Amino acid sequence: MATNRSPEIRKDAVHNRWVIFSPARARRPSDFKSKTDASSSANTHTECPFCAGHEHECAPEIFRFPPESTLDWKVRVIQNLYPALSRDLEPLNAERGGGGQVTLRGSGFHDVVIESPAHPVHLADLSPAQIADVLLAYKKRIDQLRAFDSVKYVQVFKNHGATAGASMSHSHSQILALPVIPPTASARIQSMKEHFEQTGECAICQVKQEDLSIHESSHFISIVPFAATFPFEIWIIPRHHSSHFHDIDPDMARDLGGMLKLMLGKMGLQLKNPPYNMVIHSAPLRAESTELPFSHWFIQIVPQLTVVGGFELGTGCYINPVLPEDAAKVLREVSVQD
Repeated sequence: MATNRSPEIRKDAVHNRWVIFSPARARRPSDFKSKTDASSSANTHTECPFCAGHEHECAPEIFRFPPESTLDWKVRVIQNLYPALSRDLEPLNAERGGGGQVTLRGSGFHDVVIESPAHPVHLADLSPAQIADVLLAYKKRIDQLRAFDSVKYVQVFKNHGATAGASMSHSHSQILALPVIPPTASARIQSMKEHFEQTGECAICQVKQEDLSIHESSHFISIVPFAATFPFEIWIIPRHHSSHFHDIDPDMARDLGGMLKLMLGKMGLQLKNPPYNMVIHSAPLRAESTELPFSHWFIQIVPQLTVVGGFELGTGCYINPVLPEDAAKVLREVSVQD
């Protein structure tokens, strides 16, 4: 491993930020482990409102898979009982005040995707076909939200473990439909546009490097990105250029289900079941046709192994103690039983 290498500063061409790699600050990359086993909390509870038989304790259901199922449902999509945005508010034009202040009504949608009816079952425990059902539930809900003109961006994300932001230990993910394009998405699109104008290539299409690769499937590749913001960060990327996650089809969903299960399995074994965040980065719903050549969706998985401190907040730069090539090698070598 490269623990004797000098520090490096790498540019992330996708998010337009700098990352400092300082291997001397770390132990061996293979020694990184989570201090918290995020899977243990779910196993200490047997029932909750998300469990089968407790549907009446939840906010209203939007749909379920299979549609005709009763207690044998596989996936349920429900309204969030404590939404960040209100689906009942009519969207209004922005109000502008002095000093550049802008106020919008908090209209939008905030939903929960319950990934399994069984409390102890995590996303990584599901079969590839079952994970595909979760992914297709994301797609179906995004397709429904696209019908609302006020919705400009849909963010799908998963917080696994309390320290990663999960308020419920039962495996679930969330969907937030926003009336604005959030700044991280705007910065990503602008950065990828600049890369495209300079090179004529999509920045995501160019990321594949042998020493950063973890695994390849029919439709996807998984890598540790060249300028990974966090140690053991993983990206899952469609092999062929695609701007929107909601364009995924059932065959791709099954393939992605297998890739996602493998990556979560490798991460869990190597890092001792860490809390993690999973985010789907996709183009805005109504992206201009000129934006599509450089917009490429991908999934980002971030195990919670380090703490964001004052330097990161003050500069927007991050310090990663594990070189991406080392992290990718460690993850490639982790053997996961089927």
